[in-house]
Amino acid sequence: MAFPFFSGRSKVVNIVINDHAIRYVELKQKNPAIPLHYGQRFLPPGVISDGKIQDFDTLENILDECIEDWKIAKREVRFIVPDSLVMIRKVSIPSDVKEDEIHGYLYLELGTSIHLPFEDPVFDIVTLGSEGKQQEVLVFASPEKYVTEYADLFKAARLKPIAADISPLAIYRLYHQSDLFRNHDVLLSVRFDLDVISMCVFEEHIPVFMRHVPGDLKDNWKVKLSKGEVSEQTMVYEGEISELSFQLEDIYRDIIKLMDFYRYSLTQGKKEVTKILVTGDHPMLERVIADMKEQFEVHVDTLSINLPGSEQGIFPDSFHLALGLGLKEVQ
Repeated sequence: MAFPFFSGRSKVVNIVINDHAIRYVELKQKNPAIPLHYGQRFLPPGVISDGKIQDFDTLENILDECIEDWKIAKREVRFIVPDSLVMIRKVSIPSDVKEDEIHGYLYLELGTSIHLPFEDPVFDIVTLGSEGKQQEVLVFASPEKYVTEYADLFKAARLKPIAADISPLAIYRLYHQSDLFRNHDVLLSVRFDLDVISMCVFEEHIPVFMRHVPGDLKDNWKVKLSKGEVSEQTMVYEGEISELSFQLEDIYRDIIKLMDFYRYSLTQGKKEVTKILVTGDHPMLERVIADMKEQFEVHVDTLSINLPGSEQGIFPDSFHLALGLGLKEVQ
């Protein structure tokens, strides 16, 4: 999803906003991806819900403070469309529709031969090839209303939105650059965030199926200031660990169901997931990864990004999505 009415390039910042946090990354270089600056700010409950902005004014005020703290005023920005607002679907159209005519054709067919779960979509496409009189097209769609609202938020905060992206593609760019993929892999990318668990299946570098599960994983997590010479916001769990364990087990079962659905329903037993990539911003991500490596028969991969010349060593998992976003449009 691009915004052609902005042209030129300066130092682009990459911003990810979800229900509970704003994060940004500015890249020092893109190959390999090395962050130059990054930061985060947790959001009060209710400002964003299920990816939809509920309190625009409060969010704008918080973003203004972030922009001042991070010194990124008037910069160009890429942003992620929340997973809950994204749909991926394969559609068949006549093979004689030319590539530069596909967008127009899809708009004409919306509501008749092509059905989406929302009105007035904005979408991108990937052509998958033709067979006989039909060609397959992969459609990435979101409600224009909500995508525009995020663009308006950035413009109100003196930033210049130049492109929107979806999280599976951003993460896959980072995964691909990390040289973890292998030919003929069928990859299931799983993002464990506090507010949503997103799953996307990739075949030959193409995302073909996406599903998200709104999670209760944010319940009982509270933002607190850490003690020390420099106070920082951290997430602290105040609930029963047993309750969290039950929630995680439910999610693991959902992942297995999705893998079975892909194998037996979508591909009629011809294909199956051969690798799982686990990322996310959940504070207990290390436990999730350990659980999945123990319980799943499929190989489980993770991303590990080094910070050259830094005592911190490893770039935090919660910023991987913004880092991958910074690789957009790099061929």
